[in-house]
Amino acid sequence: MVEQLAGGILVDWFSNVLGWLMLALLAFKVFVFIDAAFRREDAYRAVDKQTKPFWLIVLGLAVAVSIFSVPGLGQMLSLIGLVAAIVYMVDVRPRIRAISPQRRGKGRLGGKKDDRSNMGPYGPW
Repeated sequence: MVEQLAGGILVDWFSNVLGWLMLALLAFKVFVFIDAAFRREDAYRAVDKQTKPFWLIVLGLAVAVSIFSVPGLGQMLSLIGLVAAIVYMVDVRPRIRAISPQRRGKGRLGGKKDDRSNMGPYGPW
């Protein structure tokens, strides 16, 4: 009786951990899809990493497969989508960010841009 109760608790705990892990992986895939959607289309061609529509279709399918569980091949397709998202994050995104201009926010002095040429480790000097 105690062994069955302990086994049931462990199964419930593992099921909860697995559910949270799947939710985290879905959030990762959604983040990657949104990041790919907001990048410039010409940047994909400049770094020679397929095209923006290609990545949006692949990552969109990865998100869709994760949201709508398909019996049978669903878990395999979800794993393939995860691999595609990881490839985008590790290979494509850093190259696109390297050639894209960095956005700078407004400075601290009345909406002017910060001049970083006279910045010390603790602020301007």
